[in-house]
Amino acid sequence: MAATLLTRVLSAVNGPRFVLRCSTTCLVEKWFSKHISSDNRPKQPLTAYIRFYKDQQPAYRKQNPDVSVLDITKMIAHAWRELPSPDKQTYEAAAKIERQAYKEQMAKYKAQLTPAQEEALKEEKRRKVAKRRATKKKRQLTVLGKPKRTRTAFNIFVSEHFQEAKGASIQGKMKNLFEEWQKMASSQKQMYHQLSEDDKIRYENEMKSWEEHMAEIGREDLVRYKSRRKMSKEKKTVRKSNLKKPLGRKVASSATKVKKSEE
Repeated sequence: MAATLLTRVLSAVNGPRFVLRCSTTCLVEKWFSKHISSDNRPKQPLTAYIRFYKDQQPAYRKQNPDVSVLDITKMIAHAWRELPSPDKQTYEAAAKIERQAYKEQMAKYKAQLTPAQEEALKEEKRRKVAKRRATKKKRQLTVLGKPKRTRTAFNIFVSEHFQEAKGASIQGKMKNLFEEWQKMASSQKQMYHQLSEDDKIRYENEMKSWEEHMAEIGREDLVRYKSRRKMSKEKKTVRKSNLKKPLGRKVASSATKVKKSEE
């Protein structure tokens, strides 16, 4: 309910839509943090790997001062994979004990909550799960090479003028660009609208090839509904034409045999 009210209030504010979406999400998260989270809420226990990572990171950072955080993380992950089982068990045992303690503490914490707070806590959990699933799916689609979505005329305008736009922050720049776009004459916008239309054609062509490939590898679940229907119709048409061909041959063959027997 709080999220809905925040969205309604913010939607009345003039400005770019992307800023409103960002503001809404941030404020909703703050609301959950203020009303649900507290100092008494048990913290999530560390996994065995995270424990190992926290132990090893200082030494790796000291030995490799010029290496990026990402590369150090990869090095530690490789070290974890190569770690002998007896050494891993030490971290896994500690993680198991902490996980059991967390479950007990969480049960006590939930027992103190009012029904409204408990429902809000469940909603927060559902939101986090949905966010994780969406992130996982997006990563999966990127790996599978799904074409990038079409860009709007405004998106193209922003990408061309973002670097020289006025503003100290990203939001400041986006606000100024939005205002500039609003003031721009229709004749000036026409070029960007045409580029957007061209990008739609690019997207549809790339999506067609990509969805055909997804169907070939058994990932019809990633194919759009309208494309699945079209593919299904095409398959039925091909099957019907294939069924007609042999039948015609059989009739012709039978007629030839009858003619020969009569002779």
